[in-house]
Amino acid sequence: MKEKENTNPQATPDAITVKYAEAVRLYASTEMTGKQIALQCGLSLPAFRIYLRRHHRSLMLRRNGLEVNADATNGILLRKKSGQTPAAYRKYKQAIDACDDLSYIQYNVSQIARLFGLDGVALGNQLKLHYPEIIERREKARTRLGLKDNFARGAKPESVEIYARAVEMLRSTDKNLPTIAEECGVSLAGLSQYLRFYHKDLVDWKNRRQESAAGCRQWGEMSGNNRLTEPSHEIREKYAEALSLYRETSLTIREITDRTDVPIGGFRSYLRKWHRDLMLERRGGKPAADCDKCRLDLSGSKRYLKSTAAKYAPAIESLRANPRPIMRVTAELGIPPESLRQYLHMHEPELVAAVKVARQRAKSND
Repeated sequence: MKEKENTNPQATPDAITVKYAEAVRLYASTEMTGKQIALQCGLSLPAFRIYLRRHHRSLMLRRNGLEVNADATNGILLRKKSGQTPAAYRKYKQAIDACDDLSYIQYNVSQIARLFGLDGVALGNQLKLHYPEIIERREKARTRLGLKDNFARGAKPESVEIYARAVEMLRSTDKNLPTIAEECGVSLAGLSQYLRFYHKDLVDWKNRRQESAAGCRQWGEMSGNNRLTEPSHEIREKYAEALSLYRETSLTIREITDRTDVPIGGFRSYLRKWHRDLMLERRGGKPAADCDKCRLDLSGSKRYLKSTAAKYAPAIESLRANPRPIMRVTAELGIPPESLRQYLHMHEPELVAAVKVARQRAKSND
């Protein structure tokens, strides 16, 4: 197994500093990418990036066009969650300005890209993602000046057809992009790019929903990490048999885990996290149908074995149907009177009160 690379200079400062010295020099003095530098210096790219973020953050900020005081670098983000990076902005700025300039109107986007030494597809993607209004203005101006080339713009009909189901699922469900792409049998990268180009409003709406759902624990609802709040398929499969026994039998958790060969600690944690409603039912409570079963408060419910509840169920039903002294019921059913009396006081106080009333009535009648 490959050992995780140590990027902490406090452990062996001289060795780590020497190891990354040449890479840091190249990063500060050249335009080479981090990947190119890592390959040339024989370093792990993730480890090099971590080292830069921890110990040379000012260099990273400078590369992204942010000149700040070295003491104030930690609170500055290199980029937003979405949008154009500072490096891309600088790289494409002149070409994008040219696309919006009437003096370049006779050129198409690919020709403008070549004039500035850029890739035509990459420039077109930048326009679609971040400057769609420039594309619209160019098309109107070229049509007005008789420069329209009759090439179809926008989404291709076949792309619209391929991604139609995926777009509808994104709009009407809380499933994330990887799940939708897999269910629709389309490329995740292709679907992501198609949405950013032609359904930017839908992407923005989903992003706002995701931000508002941060910290959500409601089962089946979207959480802040763009995933449904539910256990993974693997976890559900692992504990499926144990959960069925927990729901349908009076076996203890230890007996269930021994039968199903799952860890008792893991099963208890699974119940507390995802099935608190079943725990409450085992304690004699009745969770509401629309309750958040991941956040149910169990502190007010008493813990007892479901098998114990099953043991005393006939006596409880008999007392409810015909309130009478507990000694009579225990004699009829062969149950120790003290254990039944203790159980009733703990879990059925209303029934105890009814039995007392019945006993007082019986005494007054006598």
